[in-house]
Amino acid sequence: MQPESLPRLTVRFYREASGSEPVREWLKSLPNDEKCEIGTDIKTVQFGWPIGMPVVRHMEKDIWEVRSRLSTRIARVLFTLEGSEMILLHGFIKRDRKTPKPDLDLARQRLRKLRSTR
Repeated sequence: MQPESLPRLTVRFYREASGSEPVREWLKSLPNDEKCEIGTDIKTVQFGWPIGMPVVRHMEKDIWEVRSRLSTRIARVLFTLEGSEMILLHGFIKRDRKTPKPDLDLARQRLRKLRSTR
């Protein structure tokens, strides 16, 4: 049995072949209060996995989203699981009711790249 104080998942950022980490860079571009809110939600998933709505929604086979409600807008971080590792694939500010296809396509593309390098 795992002690409650230890995370159930380790978190890492998806890394491009160039070395850039798009989700980390996106997070750095946000105001501090929004970075903290999204970070808290990611940490909730890290320590509480498996977890469902309203914090996490399963999007499709191997992609989930962390759902963050910020003070004036909504953010999403799309991730996948590799064993006990939560890999952050894509982050964005949600402007429509439905997750935009280009954002989901980008997460799928990064997941394919991730798996092709293993």
